[in-house]
Order: sequence, then structure tokens, then C-alpha cells
Amino acid sequence: MQSSPHADTWRSNHVGHWLRLALERFDARVLQLMGSHPTVPLGLANLAARAQVGAAHIHITRHLELQGTRLTDLAARAGMTKQAMATLVTQCEAWGMVQRESDASDARAKRICFTAAGLAWVQAYQDAVQQAQAELEQSVGPEVATVITLGLEAYASH
Repeated sequence: MQSSPHADTWRSNHVGHWLRLALERFDARVLQLMGSHPTVPLGLANLAARAQVGAAHIHITRHLELQGTRLTDLAARAGMTKQAMATLVTQCEAWGMVQRESDASDARAKRICFTAAGLAWVQAYQDAVQQAQAELEQSVGPEVATVITLGLEAYASH
């Protein structure tokens, strides 16, 4: 069976491919902005600026509740194994972003909580996401940005 040279372009020309590239670009921009954010502690800013903080670390930023979260719940929210999340938490703990505290409702359990530096990181993350979203809107126009957002929300909710 002979195929044309363009017969397999579908493998890299579909919405999943474009979503992945868009997410990589968005996350990279957010981390770049965080690397220069004035409220991010210098150590964390340097890690972000040198691309030492990756998408996996952003899972903690996105999914850790401000009042703290148990490791198993954090892993489930991020769609990760407990072991993989434990590794990320240990790394973020070494960076001073999070700490483990006793869980008041269960003495055997620990809650992962943001430190003061971690809370500054979360605020910078919010600012960076807002700026990256504004840049996306500026790039594609407000109408297209709205359609993208509404479409992705609808698709993700099913």
C-alpha cells in the first residue's frame, strides 16, 4: 500500500498536539514571569528563572489548598501517584516552599502546607497566570480567547 507524503500528518496536526504545545508555552511563560516577580523569594525566583521548576512542581502550586492538604489528596488532585507527589513535596520542602505539619484531625497523618515563601510563590503564580492570560488574549484577540476558554471548559467538564 502506497501512501502520499502527507498521509500521516494527522499524527502531529490535531487538537491534542496543539493543546500540549499551548500548555507548554503558557507554563513556560508563567515560570518566566515568576522568575522576575518582585515578591518571589530570591531562591525560588532563581530556580524558576533557570527552569529548575517544571510543570510537575506547578501541580503543587495548582492543587495544594492554602490551609494545607494531605499528600494522598494532593496526589489525587494532580493525577499523580502518591510516590511521585512525595518526591515533589520533598523537593519543594527543601526549597522552603512547603512544610509538613501534623494533621489536627488525624495524629497519624501529615498535611502539606505552604510556608510564607510558598504563599508568596502562590501570589506570584496568580499574577503570572493573569499576565500570561492577558498576553494570550492580546495575541489571538479577546473573542478567540473567550471561545478557547469556554470551549476548553466545556470539553474538560465532560
